[in-house]
Amino acid sequence: MGIENITTIRAYLETDKPDLINLIRLNIPTYFAKAEENDFIEYLDSKIELYYVLLINENIVGSGGVNFNNDKSEGKISWDIVHPEFQGKSLGSKLLKHRMNVLKSIPSIRKITVRTSQYTHLFYAKHGFKLLEVHQNFWADGFDMYLMEFVFKKNTLTSNERV
Repeated sequence: MGIENITTIRAYLETDKPDLINLIRLNIPTYFAKAEENDFIEYLDSKIELYYVLLINENIVGSGGVNFNNDKSEGKISWDIVHPEFQGKSLGSKLLKHRMNVLKSIPSIRKITVRTSQYTHLFYAKHGFKLLEVHQNFWADGFDMYLMEFVFKKNTLTSNERV
């Protein structure tokens, strides 16, 4: 059975927090700076708007969120994390596509952005995001911030543009 047949994406539950903290630790220092662990814990405690976990056989192997600007015209892809043993198996793409579809279903959304690093920006570029800005040493020393925006085929969102 392929991975795509045994994966589940569901909303985050508070009981998932220890598994998610372990998940980010497994990605430090390759994709996240050590200092970002506390930022992630703060996010889980008080800044989540929509957050999802990706499971294989009921085990959390990935997670990612969505946040919004004040008027909900911009959706922000946030805190994508995939277990190192499951990277490169299209699970991150599956989780991103799920959130993109959620955002595209919200009528007020006009723009989708992500703030990522030099270590993962090519993943987002592959999925239609365009680089807007780079801020060196933004997240921590050696971790630059790449601001990217999803490029829609047209100026408006339609059901034909589903990811």
